[in-house]
Amino acid sequence: MSIVRVPRSAVPPGCALRIEVDGEEILLCNVDGAFYAVEDVCTHDGGSLDQGRLDGCEVECPRHGARFDVRTGAVTALPAVLPLRTFPTRLDGDEVVVEY
Repeated sequence: MSIVRVPRSAVPPGCALRIEVDGEEILLCNVDGAFYAVEDVCTHDGGSLDQGRLDGCEVECPRHGARFDVRTGAVTALPAVLPLRTFPTRLDGDEVVVEY
């Protein structure tokens, strides 16, 4: 397992940041000060989620409107049926640590 560190200030509340490390495309989301990381690829059609809207704990794919809960990766709206892969996160001082 590897880690990546991101400054907390890089992802304000209600925002998401796409990070790419070692070929992994990860979407780091700040939901009211809690950080969650999911794969940045819609399971419906393979499109990137980073251009989608983060609304509370849900991210919406900008291509076809599939929605996912970033806390669990669960699908919350069709057309996607498969969940997103999630990655553990933790805070270390002023950084968010994502394990992938």
